[in-house]
Amino acid sequence: MMPSTLRRVMNLWPPFLFSGIRVVEIAADWRRARVELRMRPWNRNYVGTHFGGSLFSMTDPFWMILVKECLGRDYYVWDKAAGIEFVKPGRGTVHATFALEEPTLESIRAATTDGDKHLHWFATDIVDDGGEVIAKLRKQLYVRRKRTR
Repeated sequence: MMPSTLRRVMNLWPPFLFSGIRVVEIAADWRRARVELRMRPWNRNYVGTHFGGSLFSMTDPFWMILVKECLGRDYYVWDKAAGIEFVKPGRGTVHATFALEEPTLESIRAATTDGDKHLHWFATDIVDDGGEVIAKLRKQLYVRRKRTR
């Protein structure tokens, strides 16, 4: 699937569509993605700020997708673990950007050359329109090169 097609499909995917999550960009080379979450009456929590589940959901699939697409069909890539730290209340529109660098991919390839599994942590900040950090996400991926038969 082309990145632009995946972006359009994800924007119509009910968990994103009905949560106010919008995929703004998926780069043509699968190295970058940008997502935003707009404040809506249905995604506010009890005290009127962004619901933590929506903040986590807006970041959930992107590291796995970017790594999987950049490494190609010769690799298994799965989400293994995640954590989120809420830094301050989120109001208005918030954003998360995922940028996958070549040295990270080289490190993953080197660690999985012999078919060994590799666990890699990624970090992403969710920021408001003023650039202030609202939440910090950590995501661990399981990566393994497929064995040839």
